Amino acid sequence: MVTIVGIAGSLRRASYNLMLLRAAADVMPEGVSLDIASIRDIPLYDGDVEAELGIPSAVAELKDRIARADGLLLVTPEYNGSLPGVFKNAIDWLSRPGSDIPRVFGMKRVGLIGATPGPAGTRLSQTAWLPVLKTLGTDAWFGGRLQGARAGDVFDKDDKLVDERVRDQLRKFLAGFAEFVGR
Repeated sequence: MVTIVGIAGSLRRASYNLMLLRAAADVMPEGVSLDIASIRDIPLYDGDVEAELGIPSAVAELKDRIARADGLLLVTPEYNGSLPGVFKNAIDWLSRPGSDIPRVFGMKRVGLIGATPGPAGTRLSQTAWLPVLKTLGTDAWFGGRLQGARAGDVFDKDDKLVDERVRDQLRKFLAGFAEFVGR
């Protein structure tokens, strides 16, 4: 069984990216499990806190989940044409201490998808993640794209993905990503 940890990069309970991540769990290919993780309990990074108190338990737990997984799916919003601060903050904590980066991220197979209510999708946010992923030594997958635009139109009042075109894109993306991760 291939295991992928999925993280939505927004704190909102009604986040389109969390909805997209949950939809991904529903259409994950056979033989692949999606472990949905949260960044909600990760505090703002502060080197003084790290030096005095060490790594917060929420960070240590998520680091271990990622390290055990075969792949990592980042589901990113786009804020002001770039990546969300809370999501970057979480990754910054997950990279501490620096000596632990190879265990958590080293050659970890990573995929990026995202959703936004705007008309342009999450292309800029996904692009902004690339230098971060390279710095962490991940193995990013570029075989598919899902940069969901007008997310308010593809989910219903119960937060379910109702747009069949987007569902098909998601299935295709996940099939390719799962194949990449399972190699």
